Amino acid sequence: MHLFNKSSKNTKIKLKEYGSICKNPDGISHGYQYLSESAFNCLEHLILENRVTKNGAEPLEFMSLSSRRGIGKVISAKNYVGVIAMRDGTQIEILPKIYTWDEESSEVETKRIFIHMLRFIKDIPNKQFGSTSLKAEKNHLLDIFIRMFIEEAMTLVKRGLKSDYREHRDNEIFYKGKLQIAQHIKLNAAHKERFYVEYDEYSINRPENRLIKTTIELLMRLNGSVDNQKDLYLLLAAFDNVETSGHLEQDWACISTDRMMKDYQTILDWCRLFLSGQSFTPFKGDSHAFALLFPMEVVYERYVAGIVKKALTHPLLQVKTQDRTFRLFHNPARFQLQPDIVVQGPSGVVVLDTKWKRLTTTPDYGISQADMYQAYTYGKKYGAAKVYLLYPWLPGLSVINQPIRYDSGDGVEVRIVFVDLSLGKACVDALSVELINAVIGNEFN
Repeated sequence: MHLFNKSSKNTKIKLKEYGSICKNPDGISHGYQYLSESAFNCLEHLILENRVTKNGAEPLEFMSLSSRRGIGKVISAKNYVGVIAMRDGTQIEILPKIYTWDEESSEVETKRIFIHMLRFIKDIPNKQFGSTSLKAEKNHLLDIFIRMFIEEAMTLVKRGLKSDYREHRDNEIFYKGKLQIAQHIKLNAAHKERFYVEYDEYSINRPENRLIKTTIELLMRLNGSVDNQKDLYLLLAAFDNVETSGHLEQDWACISTDRMMKDYQTILDWCRLFLSGQSFTPFKGDSHAFALLFPMEVVYERYVAGIVKKALTHPLLQVKTQDRTFRLFHNPARFQLQPDIVVQGPSGVVVLDTKWKRLTTTPDYGISQADMYQAYTYGKKYGAAKVYLLYPWLPGLSVINQPIRYDSGDGVEVRIVFVDLSLGKACVDALSVELINAVIGNEFN
């Protein structure tokens, strides 16, 4: 369990992807964000902790450590975005590098786009994403996530917390249920007025409610918003007759998934997210810090796949995401292929793969050979006449005519398409029309 002490000093640091932090005030003039030495050391501990692997797991490099002459140690964000909260009250918000037609987007616009992208990701409970009360663009990311938890929890409390019959054993002053003879003799030889009994008790003190209360108590130590803090106290009062979970794994194993507990599904998803301190990453932390971190290439991949799939609703189309039909080699069966999107229709197959990478206006646009080798392989294995690589749009790329085409000469064409994230779902409108024409054909339209 993460243990935090609320501090009167609530420092908030804002970074973009690949931005850097130092503990030397002189680094500010060099473009680094400044962090107090104690908070910096805490963050360094968290980074090093996640480099230690267990049971063959891959180390998690969500930030890098380096040294700069005249500055000292520097911590740089990598491709992970989200929030990190230290036990001294310091919060670090890391936002993705997203661009609009007005050059680099403002912080407010970046956050708006990022929150919109998260709506399409199943790892984040998203029932409350549409709420106007979130004021997402103006608030810190951690406060936004906490607010979504609060609104879901309040909805649950208004509907009524579920109770259940649970086995209860105790040394009581009354006789009820079944007498536990061995324990009764052991404890009550000199206390004739007591009975050690076992009985079923109808109570709201069930595993699901214990997990919610434990999450509320954690968020009260993490939260920096006055409004959130007030509402968390109100929620805590509603769980007054519920114990804090003393054994998280045991309570998670005992939660009910039947129809009667449907109202609990989203709030328990939030509890799992906060209590594990991770978001589809193998992130781990101890009492030094808490984090919700998202690898941006996964956010981008799932977002684009989600909006493409929603746009391609033609009855003759079959759209698969993360398809695992083919391997690179058959004998032996090795090296699984897993393109992000496969679109199949009566006229053929098209494969799409997302790349969270910044292209340039150089002759090869900064496209890596590995990406092109992969695209060519997809084309051959899937029998796809066209393979699309989808990169995020940047202001400097507006001078390039789209799509960029590469013809292999043996039946595979790779097309490079830029996705303008500031357009929301409309960013794939033109692409969707092109895909429908490619795999359905005029005779079926």
